[in-house]
Amino acid sequence: MNISKSTDLSLLLLRVTFGGLMLLNHGLPKLEKLTGDAPIKFAEVMGMNATMSLSLAVFAEVLCAALLIVGLFTRFAALPLTVTMLVAVFVIHWADPLTDKESALLYLIPFLILLMKGGGWYSLDRLLGRN
Repeated sequence: MNISKSTDLSLLLLRVTFGGLMLLNHGLPKLEKLTGDAPIKFAEVMGMNATMSLSLAVFAEVLCAALLIVGLFTRFAALPLTVTMLVAVFVIHWADPLTDKESALLYLIPFLILLMKGGGWYSLDRLLGRN
């Protein structure tokens, strides 16, 4: 297998794995919290109230994660996810031990890679001529 093909397969694996895990384990539970009847309890970040902060997290972790999975607007989708993970690490969990930041750090790296590299050959971006 040549380097280009293995890179494209690696990007596919990153998109589907980390986009899927973000959507299922983080995004959908936040969406339920946002649309549920209970009062919203969420971090108020950078002057935003809890509802606005949660709404932005849902946008990133549901819509952008879904876009990553299929490889559509990959770089655009990776940007809000990267920002969300940066906020989680450097704002929400800054004073916490490393073990509490670990999950956000582990998501941050693949989102940064996808932001830099795009979706690769196996993506809707490529089919639509959006590299």
